[in-house]
Amino acid sequence: MPVSFFTAAISTWRAVHTSAAAGAGPLEPHDAIVKLSIKTVEGARTASHLGTEREGTGVVIDASGLVLTIGYLILEASSILVVAGDGRVFPASVAGYDHATGFGLLRTAPGVARPLELGDSSGLRELNPVRVVAHPGAGGAAHACVVARRRFTGWWEYMLEDAIFTAPPRYEHSGAALIDDDGRLVGIASLWVSDALDLEVAFPGNMFVPTNLLKPLLGDLVANGRRQGPPRPWLGVYSEEIEGHVVVTRVLVDGPADRAGLKRGDIILGVGGHSISGQAEFYSRLWESGEAGAEVVLHVLRDRVVQQIAVESADRMDYLRPFQA
Repeated sequence: MPVSFFTAAISTWRAVHTSAAAGAGPLEPHDAIVKLSIKTVEGARTASHLGTEREGTGVVIDASGLVLTIGYLILEASSILVVAGDGRVFPASVAGYDHATGFGLLRTAPGVARPLELGDSSGLRELNPVRVVAHPGAGGAAHACVVARRRFTGWWEYMLEDAIFTAPPRYEHSGAALIDDDGRLVGIASLWVSDALDLEVAFPGNMFVPTNLLKPLLGDLVANGRRQGPPRPWLGVYSEEIEGHVVVTRVLVDGPADRAGLKRGDIILGVGGHSISGQAEFYSRLWESGEAGAEVVLHVLRDRVVQQIAVESADRMDYLRPFQA
């Protein structure tokens, strides 16, 4: 059962004020927390919504120099600098990226920082106190409270079944570490959200990707730059769920959906002969259509007429430049 608005508000206040007053856990950033400074290649496809120069937080997770962060920071990167807590600056390169989870992995020089151990994110429950730790320029460390564990659907063909939501919100959150009572890393910050509780009422917070999702992928990302197995189909569609309907808000230029003729304002009613009732079902049906390259038939309402649009799907990484796993 979801946490009520009142309970979440009181628990968040207690996590922030009571923990701070009691001195529960140091609020100095862990040695493993580093600042990332990223510039993209010229003509980057993600520049229009992510910018060409990006800053965020990374977390050193092993002594060899692996740095975990949120993946959108490193897409189409041409140069990456890692700034350690003592001010030392190191170059880094992309080691791996996983669109399904959103994790990005960098490799920098060994010995940059003392690594932070991965914890068990499945043990994190609603109302647990936690610490959110970003690099000092992004606000450093602060107490927070887990207010929800639930599904998250994003407008960019992205879905997590068991995301972590915390409050109060952090505005410079990208890549920040979520640290449990044992001092272990249990999440990586992805987004600021206005509806952390999903109760159709404003309750701002942050969404974190649980680190348990990384554990089975880490070997593949280090060895191959991506997870094993065929990539799932990608259309290049941004959408919004409005009263149970999936409405196309943007079609990426020269992406699969754009080439097939899908347009902003189209309402996606079904996939491959199956009706859908929202974004979650849309993504599930899409990803069940086969691997990247498979033809995906969309049932679309446009100008009060239902039509079928066949889209030749693609691997999202083939659309981006220059990083190729």
